[in-house]
Amino acid sequence: MSSSRLRLLFARTLRASLASPLVLTGCGIVDPVIVEPPVPPIESPKPCDDGTQGSCAESPSVDLTGYAPPACAGSRPAVSGLSPAQPPDVVQLRFLTTNFGAQNPETSHHEAVLSASGTACATASDAAACQTALDKLKSSQGFHYSCESLCSAYYLATTRGDEVAAHTSLEALKNFLGPIDTAQEAALLAFGRGLNVGCEKLEYGAVKSNPDGTFNVVGTEGHTCGPGTKLYQVVLGVTPAGTVTELNRAVLQQGDPNCTIGRRPDGLLAAGGVDCDNVLGQHFAQAAHLEAASIQAFLRLHEELALHGADESLRDAALASAVDEVMHTDVSNRLARRFGATPPRPQVETRPPRPLFEVALENIVEGCTRETYGALVAHYQALHARDAEIRGVMERIAEDETRHAELSWAIDRWAHERLSDPERAALREARHRAVKTLREEMAQSLDEELTTQAGMPPPEVAAALLDSLERELWT
Repeated sequence: MSSSRLRLLFARTLRASLASPLVLTGCGIVDPVIVEPPVPPIESPKPCDDGTQGSCAESPSVDLTGYAPPACAGSRPAVSGLSPAQPPDVVQLRFLTTNFGAQNPETSHHEAVLSASGTACATASDAAACQTALDKLKSSQGFHYSCESLCSAYYLATTRGDEVAAHTSLEALKNFLGPIDTAQEAALLAFGRGLNVGCEKLEYGAVKSNPDGTFNVVGTEGHTCGPGTKLYQVVLGVTPAGTVTELNRAVLQQGDPNCTIGRRPDGLLAAGGVDCDNVLGQHFAQAAHLEAASIQAFLRLHEELALHGADESLRDAALASAVDEVMHTDVSNRLARRFGATPPRPQVETRPPRPLFEVALENIVEGCTRETYGALVAHYQALHARDAEIRGVMERIAEDETRHAELSWAIDRWAHERLSDPERAALREARHRAVKTLREEMAQSLDEELTTQAGMPPPEVAAALLDSLERELWT
């Protein structure tokens, strides 16, 4: 399933959904109006003029002449291009998540290496013991910290001779780097301070060396999660001594909630009930619960793809999805609380690494089936939700879910070539059962608030959406 084919299929299906014989208004049903609309876009939200829908871009005031993007690994600054005071054998940027509400700490803490530079334990007197210590190194603290249902942070892990160390605070990061004399060190220090240093556009992440030995780093702060919220473009000045000061701040985007409905990890325990009478609160609390769980699902997927020798592009995409889900979890929690609900914390049992067939089996059910359908539903909600905030949420959800679906199909293609004929037949049967289960779930009647305010497709529309995917994608 290519990216262009999946998006084209979504667009055709959504176009049919817009040609509805009934148009609902705030006062009920009016006369039929049948219009042949243009194909709905399934791209990132376009800028708007009045700030009421979508992500509304404003003109940043920073002149980016002379700036260059930092070196990146996935969506975070890489640890290459550093010149620390005491050069290590290897330096790793690690990402960690912790669920402090889980009953078993061993099942609630996950870590992944986002970027590495050097050769681990290259000068150790006992390389094997050094490597074992590095592999076992864990931390519950870090810089660039955020916390909602799950808490997340980053830290540096290093080896130097026989020493294995974790640098888990902003001060420790500064001490490790020593004098800030490279652009990459300035970008990493700004990131450690809490600035999001992007890697795709200069407006979201850039660095410049100044003649006096200082550096300017461009990044973002804030988020687009509802009316009144803003994403700021921030310019920080960084001195060789590691002093960081804010030089400029400008609004980049406004008022667009951003979250996503993620895949369910193997070992996810059933959540308790949501103590909320509001049906929208219950709905988004459950979505937020899955958001937090999906962080662990993507971290595990990243590890298992590496175990089975998957391409680096697939591993990086899985890891980037996990990092993205941290922000998605934070924002979906806020949306749930808007309707008076507190999302339950996810609890995921620790499971041993699985053989490739089991990884592919989960992927075809959770990714190629449920996530793919969820992406299409997100696009539908972006078109039909009456609530302006929810509509803005779904505009962004739709793009995220589409990328996740594309990753699932790419993993399916990769795994398909490595499985036996009986295993491939078992995957097809599993997908058939997953589609059948989806049909049963979507046939259930929905509260009117969900179909009107949240734009969820009613059973007859959900069946038509499933028909389209089954006819052109799942056969």
